[in-house]
Amino acid sequence: MTDPTQDPRFLQDPYPTYAVMRSKCPVQAVPTGSGGHTGYLVTGHAEAREALGDARLSKDTAAFFSDKGSRRRLHPAVAHTMLASDPPRHTRLRKLVTKAFTTGAVAELRPFITRVTDELLDRWPIGERFDFVAGLAIPLPVIVICELLGVPEDDRTDVRRWSGELFAAGRPDIIDTASHAMADYMTGLVAAKRLRPGGSLLDRLIAARDGDDDCLNEDELVSLAVLLLVAGHETTTHFLSNAVLALLRHPDGLNRLREDPDEIPAALDELLRFDSPVSTATFRFTTEAVTLGGTDIPAGVPVLIGLGAANRDPEQFPSPDRLDLDRDTTAHLGFGHGIHRCVGAPLAKAEAEIALRAVLARFPAIRLAVPPGQLAWRRTRLVRGPESLPLFAQAPGSNDAGRHGIEAA
Repeated sequence: MTDPTQDPRFLQDPYPTYAVMRSKCPVQAVPTGSGGHTGYLVTGHAEAREALGDARLSKDTAAFFSDKGSRRRLHPAVAHTMLASDPPRHTRLRKLVTKAFTTGAVAELRPFITRVTDELLDRWPIGERFDFVAGLAIPLPVIVICELLGVPEDDRTDVRRWSGELFAAGRPDIIDTASHAMADYMTGLVAAKRLRPGGSLLDRLIAARDGDDDCLNEDELVSLAVLLLVAGHETTTHFLSNAVLALLRHPDGLNRLREDPDEIPAALDELLRFDSPVSTATFRFTTEAVTLGGTDIPAGVPVLIGLGAANRDPEQFPSPDRLDLDRDTTAHLGFGHGIHRCVGAPLAKAEAEIALRAVLARFPAIRLAVPPGQLAWRRTRLVRGPESLPLFAQAPGSNDAGRHGIEAA
């Protein structure tokens, strides 16, 4: 059995492969890892939505790997996060952070997000090649989530590096080492904040831990902090990069949003659907035999839910390979579905809206500096996004604006 998702061309554009797999069967067996084990990949929208809400698909990775004799040395704070748990533990932990990411709470952060965005854009070179990923898509979400959690500015470069290494596909040694570095750092930060309390989200979690032993234990506190830090920016980085790339490759849509920026909030869901930053949902396995999409799945096997594949299912979204800013995308799965739906979705959308508004206002003539086929993509199936996004930008009124245009190179 071969895994078509390992084809080098898959990184550039996974959607034709997903389409072929879906046309044969929306749920089918695929190899997982190097041990010859079998898992199941879900590529259909209806099946993905059903799987995301099925309690028989557990996320308790500790239970799944307890008897597998793994040689991995992933730090428990990374291996056993809220995302890797089921109710009631998941319910208890999620309740502690939900208030920080409500629409109202995020609204209070908008002035800060706007200021950071403007400061980053002030550094962009006019008329010279620059990297959108390094210049905005990475630093903006990192700065915002670090500010929310109370991570000191001097530590943010290390935090970003460790976070990126946690997604180093095919490099378990690097992933494991980064997990310990991140967990050790967060343990130290928690200790420092106990000595000098502040008003950040992490400070509030520490207060909850210290005020009620049944609410949060020390290991859970560190694990929750690590999860919020990593998940709070990695996915938003790719959301921003994928959205800008999609617009550059669809000039009509880019022109439309440039001319009427108030349409940007409504366009975000279609941009999420079109090229989902989280390509595959996090780990799940069957706790009992399940029939999904006409496929019988035995108990005790991994189920990979292709969010990106589901968002291109023509049964749910006609002409799915076309970016359509008028499309009804309320059913997209870019943020997941069910009890594990992304808790930070309001923050991610606020950052994307503010960033896109600012970029299109300040640099109306923007284009790719390389052909799309030359872009290098992250080598991981979990998240999808370019490693870099070289662009040329011109300021309003520049004599070169007409020559550069806004179409892709």
